[in-house]
Amino acid sequence: MGETTVSRGLGSRDLLLALVVCLAWAGSFLFAAFALRELPPLLFAGLRLALLAVAVAPWIRLPDRGQWRALLALGVFNGALNFGLSMASLKLSAGLSAPVIAQQCYVPIASLLAWRLLGERFGWRTGAAIALSFAGVLVLGFDPTVLQAPLALLLMLGSACTIALGTIAMRRLRGVGALNAQGWTAVIGVAPLLLASALFEPEALGAMRAASWVGWSGVAYSALVSSLFGYGLFYVLVQRHPVAQVTPYMLLSPVMAVLLGIVFWGDRPGPALWIGGAMVLGGVLAIALRAVARQRPVPPPEPV
Repeated sequence: MGETTVSRGLGSRDLLLALVVCLAWAGSFLFAAFALRELPPLLFAGLRLALLAVAVAPWIRLPDRGQWRALLALGVFNGALNFGLSMASLKLSAGLSAPVIAQQCYVPIASLLAWRLLGERFGWRTGAAIALSFAGVLVLGFDPTVLQAPLALLLMLGSACTIALGTIAMRRLRGVGALNAQGWTAVIGVAPLLLASALFEPEALGAMRAASWVGWSGVAYSALVSSLFGYGLFYVLVQRHPVAQVTPYMLLSPVMAVLLGIVFWGDRPGPALWIGGAMVLGGVLAIALRAVARQRPVPPPEPV
């Protein structure tokens, strides 16, 4: 690994970059929630990916022939299904905190899928952390904001499953850079989302014409700040340090998102959300720290 070793840590400069990435990703939940007051969820997700595809077009390159299956899976799971489900969840949810936390379950789900599909093994500590995260989701279900719209939590858990499946596809990619993979994810995912919007959101065109700067700023922030800028900085960090070393710091992103929801969205988390959230994030952190100890890559957190 050259000079990139676990013992050195990130250092003050890269730690600051990690905090910037976390804030960029955390803000995506808040900007999307405000934009979804004006735009239907499938249309919003499609517009986000369309803008992202245009922004990263200069870095898109044709992959090797053998990479298309994994790349298509990545576009379908991390692109169309992930963003479609997560935006629908935010649209239905009475608050931001529960969906923010529930989406982090993609980490234990990815660990289970890697065990089942890739033959990766994990010890009892990682198994206990996975169980803790899933138990935390059950506790989340008793929060009053979740009980108001339980479908929102289920949709975000569905989004977490698609991210986990996309993570498995990503592990099978070879010779495809981060920006190139991100570009193809957007290109592949945009058409299904816009088609689904045309079929299931008859108000979509009218909403798009009537959308104010709030709706369009949500699209721009999600595509350019969260995805392009945030993931671009994350890629810089993982070029300098092992992925397993960087990702534990990224868990500050959902914590920041919850705080933004409290300050700007009016969230008032109850005991069930605090306890369940601590269980979910604690389990995810334990999985990430075990990966650091084993120097095994863990999937990077994905914003909505």
